[in-house]
Amino acid sequence: MHTVHTTIFRLKALTLTALLLMAGASQAGITVYTSQAAYLAAVSATAVDTYDNLPLDALNTPLNRTVGAYSYTATTNGTPVQLFGAGNGGDHWLSTNAATDNILFSNFSSTVRGVGGFFFGSDLFGDYTAGGSSTLTASNILGEVLTYQLILPTQSSFVGFISSDAIATLRFKSNDADNSVWPTVNDLHLSAAAVIPAVPEPSSYALLLGGMGLLGWIARRRRQSRQH
Repeated sequence: MHTVHTTIFRLKALTLTALLLMAGASQAGITVYTSQAAYLAAVSATAVDTYDNLPLDALNTPLNRTVGAYSYTATTNGTPVQLFGAGNGGDHWLSTNAATDNILFSNFSSTVRGVGGFFFGSDLFGDYTAGGSSTLTASNILGEVLTYQLILPTQSSFVGFISSDAIATLRFKSNDADNSVWPTVNDLHLSAAAVIPAVPEPSSYALLLGGMGLLGWIARRRRQSRQH
C-alpha cells in the first residue's frame, strides 16, 4: 500500500510539472505578425503615431514622441545622427538621412507589449520606392530577440511584434546592396495587453498525457483490489 501511495504522489508531481512547463511555454517570447488585423486582434489599447506632423526635412535625434498613453524615442546610428521626414502631400513618414542608417525605436512606456507599423523603402527624394529587402529586430526587457526579414515591401507591408513582457527596442534597416533604398516607417502602432496563444511543446503534452494515463490505471487497479 505504501508503494502505491508513493507512486501516486510521484505521478501527481510529474503531472504538475508538465502543467507548469506548458504554462511557461505559453508565457515566454516574442511573436511576429504580418497581418494588421491579426495584430490588432491580439492586443488592446492601440495608439498610432502617423508622423503626419513631421516636417519634410532633417530631424535631430533623439526624437521623443508621445501618442495616446504611450511614449517612445526614435534615433539612428548615422553620422550626423539625424532622421528625416519623408513622404508627400499630407501623408508623412519617418525615414533616415542616409540609406545605410537604421532606425532604432526604444524607451517605450512600460505598458507597451506590442509594436508594429508599415515598413517599406523610400528614395533620395523621400518618395516611396519598390524593391529591396529589410530587417526588423525586436527585443523585450528579458533580453529575448526576434528578427524578421521583410522581402520586397510595399507601403501596405505591415509587421508587428507582440511580447509577453515589455518591449525594449525595435530596429529597422534596409538590406539594399546599392544603398538606394532608405528604411521608412509609417503609422507606428503601440499596444498593451498582448494576448499570446499558448503553444505547449510536444514533449509537455506527452508528459502530461502519460502521467494522467498512469494515474487512471492505478485508480482502476485500486478499485479492483478493493472489490476482491
